[in-house]
Formats: sequence, structure tokens, C-alpha cells
Amino acid sequence: MNRSSLLSLLAATIALAQIVASSDASDSRRPNVVMLIGDDIDRDTLGPWGGEAITPHLNQLAAEGVKFNRCYANVAMCAPFRQELYSGRTPWRTGAMPNHSQSSPDTKSLPHYLQPLGYRVALLGKSHVGPQQAYPFEKLGDIPKREDANPIALERAGNYIVEAKEAGEPFCLIIGSHDGHAPFHTHGDPSIYDAAKLTLPKDALDTPEYRHKLLGNFVEVTHLDKLLGGLRELIAEHELTEDTLVIFCSEQGNQFPFSKWTCFDGGLASGIIAAWPGVIPAGIESDPILWISDITPSLVEAAGGEVNPADFDGKSQWTNFTGANEKVHDYAYGTFSNCNIIDNRERVFPIRSIRDERYTLIWCPKAGIEVTSNTTLTMALAMLDGKEVKGELDPAASWVAKMQREGGPLREQLVKRLHHRPEWALYDRQSDPKELTNLVGNPEYSEVQKRLQSELEAWLTKWDDSDPITTETGFVKPNNKDEAKTKAKAKAKAKKG
Repeated sequence: MNRSSLLSLLAATIALAQIVASSDASDSRRPNVVMLIGDDIDRDTLGPWGGEAITPHLNQLAAEGVKFNRCYANVAMCAPFRQELYSGRTPWRTGAMPNHSQSSPDTKSLPHYLQPLGYRVALLGKSHVGPQQAYPFEKLGDIPKREDANPIALERAGNYIVEAKEAGEPFCLIIGSHDGHAPFHTHGDPSIYDAAKLTLPKDALDTPEYRHKLLGNFVEVTHLDKLLGGLRELIAEHELTEDTLVIFCSEQGNQFPFSKWTCFDGGLASGIIAAWPGVIPAGIESDPILWISDITPSLVEAAGGEVNPADFDGKSQWTNFTGANEKVHDYAYGTFSNCNIIDNRERVFPIRSIRDERYTLIWCPKAGIEVTSNTTLTMALAMLDGKEVKGELDPAASWVAKMQREGGPLREQLVKRLHHRPEWALYDRQSDPKELTNLVGNPEYSEVQKRLQSELEAWLTKWDDSDPITTETGFVKPNNKDEAKTKAKAKAKAKKG
């Protein structure tokens, strides 16, 4: 080989080595993470999923990253949802199944996994997790609900980002907004929507009260979208766009009937979109089932950490974040515990569910013995029981009033469905996305029901929850406020006597 050929070969070898080194460096980059979480926002109302909510910044994030179409939580309530998200563990393991509950003290979460990798891990805004030893975030304080919190959130986020950047430390910053959670304070511009023109879902009755509240929710969603845009501008301002993984999470479904506090798709489905330039391909969609508990192990892998399967119930789906479409789970499981919810503290009406990519099976073991309810359904239940109600009707109560005035099979079906659920219900979401037609008893679907029921029973047996009534009776906490009032009244009566 002559000298010229040798030099050419050497140059080519050096160039190849540089490409490989560059590729390795790119693959080993540890991203900053900025995650924005909404509060009770129905995924299907959002622009990227074809909804009517005005979300230009979220639409742009989806155009630049990956959108997950089958992401599910185990529980459609705030505290259990967030503890599942941050721990990567199901509520069957953490014990955080009822609302306002806390995880077992031995629970580990994002700070435990990312801090040893050199990350700063902070939480700004809504927390709703505990105990502190299980979720030892660096706390940046809450943000207000009754006023426009966006400027406050952006200021604190900006200060934190600057501090971390100057220290040369990668960071994971989670911003928990209150936007989307009732009562709606509509910090945005209500004039961008016309309540009379909103398209209502098929599982809703058309009443002025429902439209008014839905508009309020949409206005707050658009306000949250504005915060997403501000955060991305902030990241760009500090020249961190190429180094930052941005994630949007809608949380669970909204507070309207058949969403939050249920195991219907509208409750457990969550809207997740993520973007990281140069790592996550632009404009892709992921269709395999994603568990909310998959998010934390995915972030650990993205940060270069080793994912120990024993630490998590979820699994890393980082490959699906970055362009694969690989099936990781055959099923997603759901649970609802009615107890300890404001005025339903001692009501036990457990619900369990399982869904694959097409079908949903829901089990209500106390059907026919008790009715389900929650704070958004209490007024409706009182009306149905013939009791007098005072004040403005909430959406569910307005449905009852409409049904009582006008009657009709669909109105009667939806109003009955508010509180009365069958023991077993099977739905084909492909033809019936709002899960309105129960296929149990249809011989065409008997094998589907048998398969899903067997898998659900196996899952519940694994977690010692094969008798959900017993499980949830153990969750019930006495209403200490009511007890105090009763004792005070008794004491006052004794004095009079």
C-alpha cells in the first residue's frame, strides 16, 4: 500500500472513530427534565387527540416529539395518580389507593433514583404526595389557584434553572399546575370559546350548567397551555433546548360524570407528550399500552441510570419514547376506592378494571348492594332520593333535573349510570369509545370476557386484593370532624339538660 493510500485509510479510520464517538456521546447525554402536569384534564379534550380545547403549544410539542395514545393510570384520583407517577409503583404496592392517601414509608421515587446520578430533583406547585421520606423532592413551594399563577411559576422555574445551570448540574423539574381542577377560576380568556358551540361527548346530557362548567375547564386548559409555551421559551432563553426533555402530562380525567373517580377510559386515560430534539423523533405516535408507572423507570434510563426491575411495577419504555412501537404490557389495570372522599368517607363501593388495546372489563363487586357516588354526584343522588337540594345545580344534578322534566331512554340510561353500575361490564372501545354498551352476555364476546376476567383475577390475587370489599373496608377512616361535631352537640345538649 502506497503512502497516499495509507493516509487516506488513516483519515477514514479517524473519521469513523469520530462518528462513533459522537454517536456514543449523543446516546449517553443526560437530559434535563421539565415535566408539566395538569390537574383533572380529560385527554380527549386536548388538541393533539382531536379535542376542542385550544392548545397551540401542546400541539407544537406533539409535532416535535412523541404522543402516547394508550397511556393509563391505575387510579383516576390526584394523590394516587401522582404517587404512581413519581414512584413507578402501583397503588397495590404503595398502599396509596384512596384519595388523599399516602404511600408506605419504604416507597422510593424519582429523587431516590436521579439524585445518585447527579441530578437536582425539584417539585414546584401542587404536591399531593407523601410521606416526605418517600418523596423527598426539593420543594419550590405551591402556586395559587385563585389567581393567575403562570408568572409565579415561570419566575420560580427560571430561578431554579439558572441556579442548576450555573452549578453545572442536570436537573429534573416538575411543575404541578392547578389548572383544570374545579372550581374553575378562568384566569384565561373565556371569550375564545362559545359554550353553546362546544361538542359534547356521547356520554353526556346537554344542559346549560354542564356547558358552563365545561367552558371553565377548557379556559383553564388553554391557560395551562400558555404556561407550557412560557416554559419552553424559558428553556430556549437559557440555551438548554437541545439538552432538555420536556414532558406534558394531563393527569387523569376531568371532574365531570364518567371521568375522574371511575375506571372508565375517560377517567384512567392520561395524555402524555414528550420532546427532546435530536433524540426523540418529531411527530411520532406510540400506540402500545403505557402505564403511568412506566414514566419514572423510563426517565431513569434516559438519565443513564440502571433500571432495577425489583424497584418498579412499571417498566422503562424509553425505546418507545425514542421511536420504537414495541408492546411492553398486554394489559392495563385500574382501581377505584370510593371511601375517604369528602362526603363519602365511609362509602365502600370498590371498582376494578382491566383493558387491553381494544376491550375494557370493569368489575363492581358491590353492585346491587350499594351505589357508587363521590362529591360531584352527591347532589344528583340526593335529588334522585327525593331530597330537597339548595344552590346552583352542578352538572350531574342538572342531568337529573333534565331527565325528570323530559324523560327519554338515553337520559334515563345516563342518569341511572351515574350511581348504578353492573357487577361486570365489557366494552369494545373500537366501536364504542365512550363505553356505553355492555357486551356481557353477548356470546360473540364470551371468550374475550373469560380471558380478561382470568387475567384480572390473577392480578388481584397477586396483590392480595381478590376481595376488594375487604380491602377497602380496611381503608375507611372515621370522619373526625363529624365525630367532633357530634360530641360538641351532645355536650351542649347535656349542659342544657
